[in-house]
Amino acid sequence: MSGSSLPSSQNVTRVVLENGIVVLVYEKFDAQSVVIAGSIQAGSIYEAAEQNGLAALTASALMRGAKQRDFDAINEALESIGADVDVNAGVNTSGFSGKSLAEDLPTLIDVLADVLLNPTFPPEQVERYRGELLTGLHIRSQDTRYRASRAFHEVLYPSNHPYHYSTRGTPQSVANLTVADLKAFHAKHYGPKGMIFVIVGAVKAADAVEIVRSRFADWTNSDQPELLTIPEVPPIIAERREVISLPGKTQSDIVLGLPGPSRFSPDYHAATLINSVLGQFGMMGRIGKSVREELGLAYYAYSQVDGGFGAGPWSVVAGVNPSNVELAIERIRDEVRRLVSELIDEGDLADNQAYFVGHLPLQLESNEGIAYTIRNIETYSLGLDYLLGYKDTIYGLTRDDLLNAAKHYLNPDALVIGIAGPEMR
Repeated sequence: MSGSSLPSSQNVTRVVLENGIVVLVYEKFDAQSVVIAGSIQAGSIYEAAEQNGLAALTASALMRGAKQRDFDAINEALESIGADVDVNAGVNTSGFSGKSLAEDLPTLIDVLADVLLNPTFPPEQVERYRGELLTGLHIRSQDTRYRASRAFHEVLYPSNHPYHYSTRGTPQSVANLTVADLKAFHAKHYGPKGMIFVIVGAVKAADAVEIVRSRFADWTNSDQPELLTIPEVPPIIAERREVISLPGKTQSDIVLGLPGPSRFSPDYHAATLINSVLGQFGMMGRIGKSVREELGLAYYAYSQVDGGFGAGPWSVVAGVNPSNVELAIERIRDEVRRLVSELIDEGDLADNQAYFVGHLPLQLESNEGIAYTIRNIETYSLGLDYLLGYKDTIYGLTRDDLLNAAKHYLNPDALVIGIAGPEMR
């Protein structure tokens, strides 16, 4: 995708409806499909700890029945035109997505409007989906990577922090949720305030905006609260560790790290670039080279920065032979210490900058990629011309910027470590 065709203020139509819904449309006529992506301020941050999983169960149950269409009619309406719609919950927001032929966009948005505005939460359908969800949770309870991640989050974030919890909930909390709980959550939190609606594909912007306006412009909800902010995380000043024993397992999984940048942090790009050096670029960066390739301690090993509305984790994840757990942790710690104590090579900086800039067009090859990118730009108030300046932003980062970001967030002597696997001796 050339610079002139990158989504920007020159080719993205942005309209704010009278009730506050932000509609963004990018015309793209090289294929006859259209993609929608958006979000509503109805994430797990609004649920009580004892109702963990309420936002996720509510979002998924929307597709189980609505005022104009029951479960079968919803699926028939979509399948008859080869379309799909999905709704799921995150921490701050619940997201929706869909795809159809451009000529079927009115039907696609009709179905979406029906399930978002007028869900009926039929008890038999809710129970059926709850059973599927509980089965998945029980399976994950025996998954070493999932359990290590849960242990890591629960130690890293205090119990009054939304990142402490899984958006899916627990078997206990999900089992206790009622249809009345779902209806109450929907009635309070689903509404136009803060809603983002992105459309990308073979449709005129004016027509797309009008379709959304005709279905959503009259939607109001005076009970809908303001967007909540993610609380700060107390400083981690010493190593913390949680070990989960799962008898019969042959592999141990490790998740270790510390709170990283939010998407709003001024050093977010520096952190993501130095993270690429640590555990992404090539065969998973320095960690992959040291821990997996040279020492053979891990089946996989990588690092990631989960920047969002709040200080998401900057973590390293590895799957290892149970006998190698402590050695793998120490070698990962060595790489973190190296990252915070010395400048990276000019060549490493140039290679990773080129990778970031070169990867951007690949993210925008599909309508889905463009839609999700525009949604993120709007979600984090980056400005519609964000992509036009992205190359300069990345190439403007220096080795000192990357070192300072690593020092800001990482401390090899005060890591939070979650481990799950067979009993350690």
